[in-house]
Amino acid sequence: MAIINGQEVLAGGQSLLKYLQDQGFDVDRLAVEVNGTIIKRGTYGDYVINESDKVEIVCFVGGG
Repeated sequence: MAIINGQEVLAGGQSLLKYLQDQGFDVDRLAVEVNGTIIKRGTYGDYVINESDKVEIVCFVGGG
């Protein structure tokens, strides 16, 4: 199982972009790190989540 934001998730084998979209994330307002490496937004569709991955997703929020 992949670990995504501290939770074990069955996400292996699908693209990072598909996972993010399926979870309802606005991909234009995210930063994603996989195994300590930042993934560039333009490559979310190219990256396939592996069962051993540790993924951290951070959403940007505006305010003032």
